[in-house]
Amino acid sequence: MRGLRNADMLETETTLERILSELEQADSLDGMQSVSEALRDYYDVDHLVYHWVDSRGDQYGCGTYSEEWQNKYVAENYLRIDPVVQGCYRRFHPVDWKRLDWSSKAAREFLRVSAEYGVGNQGISIPIRGPNGQFAMFTVNTSCDDDTWERFSEENRRDLILIAHYFNEKALEFEPERQPEQSQSLSPREVDAMTLLAIGYSRAQVANSLSISEHTLRVYIESARFKLGALNTTHAVARAMSRGLIVI
Repeated sequence: MRGLRNADMLETETTLERILSELEQADSLDGMQSVSEALRDYYDVDHLVYHWVDSRGDQYGCGTYSEEWQNKYVAENYLRIDPVVQGCYRRFHPVDWKRLDWSSKAAREFLRVSAEYGVGNQGISIPIRGPNGQFAMFTVNTSCDDDTWERFSEENRRDLILIAHYFNEKALEFEPERQPEQSQSLSPREVDAMTLLAIGYSRAQVANSLSISEHTLRVYIESARFKLGALNTTHAVARAMSRGLIVI
């Protein structure tokens, strides 16, 4: 599984930039499918999947799960018991599969069957909520031990969140009659706040670094979120990064 190391950093950054450029230029589901396969290989994981429900309720997807597993999932109506889907519906932040509740008999059976179809024992899913009721999930899945997975998650979590929102921005382009978004600039203080949040500071640490109260910080964050059309702080940070409004 991929982690950036010394002399490899320039090469891997160039590879990732090329793949994301392909995503930006994609004009069909086939294009997004090719990018999902390239990212799976880049991160050296078993599967990478993006699935969304648009404002009309139509479902789309791209990814590397086998067709047999996709058909099995639909035929058995696993959507109603899948702890990953249920967990993502209730959360806004990335969901590590190990932290979900797999204690029920149905969930354990689902996990056993999914393994037979090549689904790995480790995973992280990023829930995304877009305009007009759109809901999406971006998932990276693989088989490895807990220590290896923890290192992978720590090294790549921030990039995966950003990539998830890149996928979602591209998916929204395929929505019929979608109005183009108007980009608004952030104030210097909003840029400072978003930048510090992006590099992992807590709200208390951000407020302390900027010598402001947490109440004032909340005002900056909410203002930036509104300008970016984001549903939460993580989404706002991802959008600010993807649009080049902040750089880390």
